[in-house]
Amino acid sequence: MAEETGQEKTEEPTAKRLKEAREKGDIPRSRELSATALLLASAASALLFGSQVAGSMMDIMVESFTLDRQDVFDPSRMFTHLGEALYDGFLSLWGFFLLTLLAALLSPIALGGWNFSGQAIQPKGSRINPLSGIKRMFSLKALIELFKGLAKFLLVGSFAIMVLWLDQPDLIALAREAVEPAIAHSLQILGWSFLVMSLSLIIISLIDVPFQLYDYNKKLKMTMQEVKDEMKNTEGKPEVKGRIRQLQREIAQRRMMSEVPEADVVITNPTHYAVALKYDQLGGGAPRVVAKGADFVALKIREIAEEHDVPLLSAPPLARALYHATEVGDEIPAGLYQSVAQVLAYVFQLKRYKQRLEEAPTPLRDEDIEIPEEFRRDPEE
Repeated sequence: MAEETGQEKTEEPTAKRLKEAREKGDIPRSRELSATALLLASAASALLFGSQVAGSMMDIMVESFTLDRQDVFDPSRMFTHLGEALYDGFLSLWGFFLLTLLAALLSPIALGGWNFSGQAIQPKGSRINPLSGIKRMFSLKALIELFKGLAKFLLVGSFAIMVLWLDQPDLIALAREAVEPAIAHSLQILGWSFLVMSLSLIIISLIDVPFQLYDYNKKLKMTMQEVKDEMKNTEGKPEVKGRIRQLQREIAQRRMMSEVPEADVVITNPTHYAVALKYDQLGGGAPRVVAKGADFVALKIREIAEEHDVPLLSAPPLARALYHATEVGDEIPAGLYQSVAQVLAYVFQLKRYKQRLEEAPTPLRDEDIEIPEEFRRDPEE
């Protein structure tokens, strides 16, 4: 993509890009870190279990070469001796196997974590393509691996020479020791030498791990266009999202309009705003806004109210206050209780007058409705 558009990969990889790479088995890995962990575990095993392993091996050798007449003339006994020797050898090495197994399982957690990907083991033609293989051989990454190998050789070799130089007196002293003490002593020297040389690889790991993280991040970096395309694919194109929002508004508006015939009163501006209120006298709550709108929506609310004989009351200050202070479905704020109570009382008196149950109420004027200062809105709003 970067080559096609001419854009540089300057953006950090998104969470989606990182997740897709992980699903493909593409995660940061350091072979040097894993190798160092295994070598250190092996060296620790040699130091911890070396004497035990040496004793077990000597017992196995003594038992294997101590044969009676029956064993010599019975070929089947040879297989029995071999099985026993293998079993005893495995038991003596269980500590070594356990530590190296734990190192192999836990070392990936330090960088990249465990990852199981079916896509990573799928056969791909590019893996057996000779041209791709030649390209990888002469790539920058291959050159870095070459320098890394040379650095490991020089570093470990230098530590090995230093260890041999320091252990020179002990190595010479082995020739004057008895067989069994010499074997134990040699294993001790070997274990410590192995540990020191393994520790030298920590230097390589400290360099390789940051490089692998940098190289992985650089490989997954994105161009600005790729980020935009991903956002479109993830969140949807702007025109589609706009259409969805429009449909949601239309559905909400239809639901709101269906509540207008049940309203007790519609308070208007009289042209710009319309707010439909319903009061459940048995419910005990405050009057509730069942519909509200401005301009065209307000006109539609008034038309539906007229069709269903819902009282319309022109009270511009109160209409503006209710429109800006409430949402559809909300109860009116406490500060407007008295104002709305005046309107509802007038509306209920008007209904009883139409039913010839009361005398005609005194017309309710705008100045008769008290609006708290914090709810007042200018006509331009």
